[in-house]
Amino acid sequence: MTVRLQTLGLLLILPFALGADRPKGLGDVREVRHWSYPDYTRVVVELTRPVDPREHRLVADRKGGKPERLFLDFDGIWVGREFAKPIGVHDGLLHQVRLGQNTLTTTRLVIDLARYERHRVMRLASPDRVVVDVYGRRTQAEPSEAPLFHDGRPIRTVVLDPGHGGRDPGAIGKGGLREKDVTLRLAHELEARLKSRGFRVVLTRKQDRTVGLEERTAIAEAARGDVFVSLHANASRRRDLRGIEVYHLDKSYERHTVTVASRENHVPRGQVNPLQRAVASLRVSEASVRSAKLAHAVHGQLMDVLRARYDEVADLGVKKGPFYVLYLSSMPSILVETGFLTHRDEVRRLKSSVYIDHLAEAISRGVSDYRASALQVAANHKP
Repeated sequence: MTVRLQTLGLLLILPFALGADRPKGLGDVREVRHWSYPDYTRVVVELTRPVDPREHRLVADRKGGKPERLFLDFDGIWVGREFAKPIGVHDGLLHQVRLGQNTLTTTRLVIDLARYERHRVMRLASPDRVVVDVYGRRTQAEPSEAPLFHDGRPIRTVVLDPGHGGRDPGAIGKGGLREKDVTLRLAHELEARLKSRGFRVVLTRKQDRTVGLEERTAIAEAARGDVFVSLHANASRRRDLRGIEVYHLDKSYERHTVTVASRENHVPRGQVNPLQRAVASLRVSEASVRSAKLAHAVHGQLMDVLRARYDEVADLGVKKGPFYVLYLSSMPSILVETGFLTHRDEVRRLKSSVYIDHLAEAISRGVSDYRASALQVAANHKP
């Protein structure tokens, strides 16, 4: 394998040097995107078909002047000359990203590294894409500060994620009320209440614009968020279905979760099970415990606040589920479904600014309760 990797330059151009034509039945590379943030860099390769990338890593060749590199091979993908020029990053962590035809039926992604601590690779669907996160210190003088990984660290920054937006309206309810509008209104109200409680707040979108799922969590990680709250409104073919539910990431899930996960992940129901396998393969147990605590704290306040003001507030409980926007984040994360746009009474409430205010107050109290419990844990563990 070492010899094969060291001859990368030849392999990337060999099919063209031989004058080979493109084989039939291959997928394509649509786009390559990257984001640079204080603690890591994210590279996203969008494809026209799903792939199961094969990973390699080659350490730096000091004598030969070659940098440390990551390689990902995408079988069944054709890139041709579309991305012939390297994509410069030069952010202190990545030098550049290169794509080339490694064999007639395999595209190779090469990431030239300036620094490296660890990386992770994830597959997303609808559209199909491969996400590579590379973590490391950009300078020796400024060590990276990881997101919250223990209960003892103060919880200061809350990342709010108003679901959908731009080209993606989300669920559309009675009277044309759009989920993307409800979530944005709620996010702005919730931001004000969290700030009044001493939190720093970051929004993944502040207006009606399209934001990809990988970009949402990239924003959260870049902000060094301590908790992540994704806001949504539900929908169902059953017009009598109503209620509030809060989700946290877990490798198991309830049957009802499949429908919600399918809609929020923008994937067909049949692709939820493969996502479960991906979630199960990740080290999510540590974050899952804290996410569950956050979910229960927010859910409890939602029930207390809303039931004190409204009749017939249906409680659908705290659930476990496979959501892209949760498992792409390394911090405690929850997804809040604030009601059903397809239910006559709940859509009326979700149109109301008073109801939005009550939702914001309840969620802010829940996040505050979670912060207080974390501080108590830290105090109990002091020597």
